[in-house]
Amino acid sequence: MDEKPETTDIFLWANNVDGIKKELDVEFFLFNKNYTPYTTSFNAELNSQIKPLFLYDLINFINLGAGTGLSVRDYELSEAEENVLLRTDLAKVGRAETLMHLIEHQRSDIVEFSEAEHEFKRIKGIIARFSHKNSPDKPFYAIKQISQGQVLKGTTAWEFRDGKFGAFTADFGLKVPADNQVLIVGKDIFAFSQTKFERLFNYDYKKQLLADQKVIEIEKQFKLSFPDGLDLQSLVRERPRTVNKLQKIEVGAITQEQVIDYADEMQLEIMTDDAGAIIIMDGSDLDTFVNLINEDYITSQITGRRYEVKSKRALDDPEGEPPRG
Repeated sequence: MDEKPETTDIFLWANNVDGIKKELDVEFFLFNKNYTPYTTSFNAELNSQIKPLFLYDLINFINLGAGTGLSVRDYELSEAEENVLLRTDLAKVGRAETLMHLIEHQRSDIVEFSEAEHEFKRIKGIIARFSHKNSPDKPFYAIKQISQGQVLKGTTAWEFRDGKFGAFTADFGLKVPADNQVLIVGKDIFAFSQTKFERLFNYDYKKQLLADQKVIEIEKQFKLSFPDGLDLQSLVRERPRTVNKLQKIEVGAITQEQVIDYADEMQLEIMTDDAGAIIIMDGSDLDTFVNLINEDYITSQITGRRYEVKSKRALDDPEGEPPRG
């Protein structure tokens, strides 16, 4: 039986990093809403701001917490509380793990960010990668969420210089959030802000746990076929909308044959293979399948038009009972 890998002693780590913090090298990466990373660089004039914004406050918080009873608890078993730092395994947060893998092992495939080609309005987060010359293979990462409310666009912003307003000449401006949010050390993720951690990586353990259980039920109930390298579990985990919908779905209310007939009636493109399994090629097919097993399509008896129902309540439900689906 494999033993669980030892987790990072965050207090010892912070104490060690505090002693070498001025010697650390830093690189920056951006990533968008599809979790595509981009390289980016900064001017030397920002050197005095970078480590205080991304590192020093974070280290100080941990070192101060060591003396005030700060405790580290597993994210999956705890809620955010005062003087509690939440931790989880990097392997459990697929999007974060993929980003780290790309940065460390596929650097040559990462392109430099360009506003003209990639649009900063699609950027979701910024990663500061810290490393030391004596241990270049042991980097750590401070990550912050980027809100578009923190972005100044040149076409709508003014700058105030030498006592008067003038045109904002940059492509855009960014106010970097000062709060501590997410730290990745080795195989551990530390969430200083639970809300921002969840938003950064679309990670909600409790929802995902229930969705995983629903996936098991679906796999028992239905015969499904996927392309090589893809399965229902991995596909669901990449689609927050599907994770949310699975929270209320009643698996078993509709059979495989009924799904196929229902799709045919609604003129939806659901294909089956020679063995009768429903073919799921991508996220779009998955959405259609999930909508079918939740009976989310109707035909108007008046106009004959077909609709996808976003929210519904069965007319024969007892009054006051919440809607299903």
